[in-house]
Amino acid sequence: MWTTHYDVLIVGAGVAGSSLAHALATLPREKPLRIALLERSLPEPDRIVGELLQPGGVSALQELGLEACLENIDAINTVHVPYPGAAEGRSFHHGRFIMNLRDAARRAPGVEVIEATVTDMVRAHFEDRIIGVQAIRKDGAASGEDGDKATFFADLVVVADGCFSNFRTSVMGSAVVKASTRGHFVGLVLEDAPLPLQEHGTVVLVKGSGPVLLYQISKHDTRMLIDVRHPVPADLKSHILTKIVPQLPLPLRCAAEAALAKDRLRRMPNSFLPAVQQGTAASSAGVLLLGDAWNMRHPLTGGGMTVALADVVLLRSLLGALPDLKDRDHMSRVLRKWHWRRKPVAATVNILSFALYDLFDPDLAVLRTGCIKYFERGGACVSGPASLLSVIVPSPLLLARHFVAVAFYSIWVLFTHSRATPGLHGKPRYVAPSFDEYPHLLRRSVKILHTASRVFLPLAYSELRWWAPAPPPKPPSEPPFEMPLTLTVYIVWFVVPLALWMLFLISAA
Repeated sequence: MWTTHYDVLIVGAGVAGSSLAHALATLPREKPLRIALLERSLPEPDRIVGELLQPGGVSALQELGLEACLENIDAINTVHVPYPGAAEGRSFHHGRFIMNLRDAARRAPGVEVIEATVTDMVRAHFEDRIIGVQAIRKDGAASGEDGDKATFFADLVVVADGCFSNFRTSVMGSAVVKASTRGHFVGLVLEDAPLPLQEHGTVVLVKGSGPVLLYQISKHDTRMLIDVRHPVPADLKSHILTKIVPQLPLPLRCAAEAALAKDRLRRMPNSFLPAVQQGTAASSAGVLLLGDAWNMRHPLTGGGMTVALADVVLLRSLLGALPDLKDRDHMSRVLRKWHWRRKPVAATVNILSFALYDLFDPDLAVLRTGCIKYFERGGACVSGPASLLSVIVPSPLLLARHFVAVAFYSIWVLFTHSRATPGLHGKPRYVAPSFDEYPHLLRRSVKILHTASRVFLPLAYSELRWWAPAPPPKPPSEPPFEMPLTLTVYIVWFVVPLALWMLFLISAA
């Protein structure tokens, strides 16, 4: 049996694990850290997500000295909503990017990349502390055979084994949170697909289904991600051919049908996992979670890798100032600082991803229309949301401001914009709402604000909460009286902003 000791041991050589290995190895220290990077399978991975890096993620890569990992992988300069300044995002084949990150980690001083399957955590005998991992090495093992068993010890263990983490509970203990799934993304690769705007991301709104995303990942390949909500149809391919493909732009239909005939369908869950503070009495010492093993959001906005890389930038700074990685008190303070310092980026991306996804719900058609018309105003109405989406200006307060503005602009659209009504000979007529419709529209306005509250406030609360949520209580025999809370929500969302809106209109006049 192999036995070795390292300063830092990282489980998982994905985006988070590989970039952290390189970041810690390049710290300016008198004695470089000895780092082990363990990965179950080192050949190039083949996934349908992790192919879009927002400009904020590109900036984080540059800060880590890893911007060269975007070169020579046929990456596309894409995501060109009008970002402020000269910022740019990238899209690419996930596997090629990962291989570049692993090569960068392998070349860093003191890093050893090991192909091994981690089977268990090693705990200290007299305290709740992780001191290493047990694994089965693949070095020299024939295909299909198990290699040598090995135990790796380290002052600090980092678990970055992705969304299907096997060790989340081992690390978090009683504070562990179970990830919830909000449907699936089904992925296809279209060959030489003529996008409406080349080298731009495209979102297709499909009736009766979630959004369809298309973006180039190389010169000839375009990724198509189809949102499929629960329950997943039994015959998924037939569902896509009959319900989704006919609603795509005409030039894309042939490419989609060819991809369906050629490739197998692959899907990934769209999961939500709020970040619970680590380093507390409930969690184990000597270990931390990183990346999707700890915090997940909807992949609609392509912000997952950006959050992971921003986390690595922060951890590099905080761990670099730590004299002893084994000191539990110092490490707890570091993890507490990390938890709150990451909030501008993480909370912005997390809230925005599900807030945008919820806008595609059929019940939120008014908010969705208001959002689109809000963007059409141009200026700050599009540059602000674009700065948030690209993570150039990560600010939960700015996000809340634009979300409230969209909610009230949706009401403004409801009262002032013409809408289609049946006309002569089946032709629609566009007429503005009449005065006698105002009472009905006012009721709809209250419903819009109530719906906006249900979308935004729980997401904001999940980011403010640092503790693990308690299991849902059993419903009481008599429902509790909730009118005061409802009134409070209406006052916060309706009365106060309406007064500010009226003041703005008066001052503008």
